[in-house]
Amino acid sequence: QVQLVESGGDLVQAGGSLRLSCAASGSVVSINTMDWYRQAPGKQRELVASITHDGSTHYADSVKGRFTISRDSAKNTVYLQMSSLKVEDTAVYYCKAEVKTTSWGNWHGYWGQGTQVTVSS
Repeated sequence: QVQLVESGGDLVQAGGSLRLSCAASGSVVSINTMDWYRQAPGKQRELVASITHDGSTHYADSVKGRFTISRDSAKNTVYLQMSSLKVEDTAVYYCKAEVKTTSWGNWHGYWGQGTQVTVSS
C-alpha cells in the first residue's frame, strides 16, 4: 500500500558528494518521522539521520557536519545530502518513514529497498 523508493546511490571518490532521495507513494495520508539508515557489509543497520514532521533533525555522530537531511512534505520526499564522503561511508542506504494510511489509523513504519553508496579511496 505504501512504497518508498530511494535513488541517488553511486560510486564516488573520497571527499566527494552525493544526494540521496526517497519518495513515498501509494496510500499515504500523512508522514511523521523520516529516517535514513545504512548497512555496511558484515555490520548491523544503523541510523544515520532523522527528520520529524516539523523539521527537527538528528544525526549520528559519525556524519555530523558532513550530512544534511531535509524533506519536501508536499512531495512526500526525504533527501540526504552527503559531503566529504569517506571510505567508511560505503553502505547500502535505506529510508524509513512513519506513515498513516488512514486519518484514524496508527503510524506504521515502511522501508525502501535501499540504494548502494560506494566511496573509493
